[in-house]
Amino acid sequence: MQAVNYARATDVDDAVRLLIEGGENARVLAGGTDLIVQARERKRNVDLLVDVKHVEEFMVLEFDTNTGLKVGAATPLYQVYGDNNVKIHYPAIVDASTVIGGKAIQGRASLGGNLGNSSPAGDSLPAMIVLGGVATLAGPNGRREVPVGEFFTGPGRNVMETGELIVYISFPPVGAGEGAAWERFIPRNEMDIAVASAGAWVKIEGGSVTDARIALGAVAATPLVANDAAEALIGRPLTDESIAAAGDAASEIASPITDMRGSIKQRKHLAKVLTERTIRMAADRIR
Repeated sequence: MQAVNYARATDVDDAVRLLIEGGENARVLAGGTDLIVQARERKRNVDLLVDVKHVEEFMVLEFDTNTGLKVGAATPLYQVYGDNNVKIHYPAIVDASTVIGGKAIQGRASLGGNLGNSSPAGDSLPAMIVLGGVATLAGPNGRREVPVGEFFTGPGRNVMETGELIVYISFPPVGAGEGAAWERFIPRNEMDIAVASAGAWVKIEGGSVTDARIALGAVAATPLVANDAAEALIGRPLTDESIAAAGDAASEIASPITDMRGSIKQRKHLAKVLTERTIRMAADRIR
């Protein structure tokens, strides 16, 4: 384990100041379940940990039927998936957050930490994308909003600039006729990295899909927004044929690698299967 300094931020502006003063090896401690392991194994250089867990804005969990859901970057997963409003209105978040690590990890890990870590296989990322999640970032130039689907630039890399950090993630309100779901495939029953994952959100009006979002995880260098898969559904009744077309489009956009967890062929197949499953799950939740 490398020697690391620690500082507790008093508010958002103080966290930004500490990050700037700490330089390129200053890191935000939200949950720390990825970061501390990476520092211990020297996979990431860390000189300073900036703890934001004692700042209210980073720990927020608020829901309003008109404005939607706001989840602080450091709000632990167990609080998120244990919230009744999240269970009722955003079950795709529950799908993903309840399988990240084990119970001990979920006591510290957060959606903001999963987002900031920016792993291509991050479990919550496709779910946040299809739910229309938007990250609010704070930095030396003030605040800005970035849709989760536009956040990633490469494996473990994202759009955040020096001194920036995630404050919270917002999700729009869920209306009638809308449903979402997330699912992954892993070799073991639990506590494993996804071989592939998928999330789907659909809106159905008058018997046809009027809007849809599909996202994939662990099948490319970043989580993918599968626009062609969504387009295969929009404007059509939700049938076996349209769902299969969406699955085919998802498989086509996948550009995975072969590694110890799975092959290219397997992952492209899983992109299709998981996309089809999550579309059906999302439709069942509407019903």
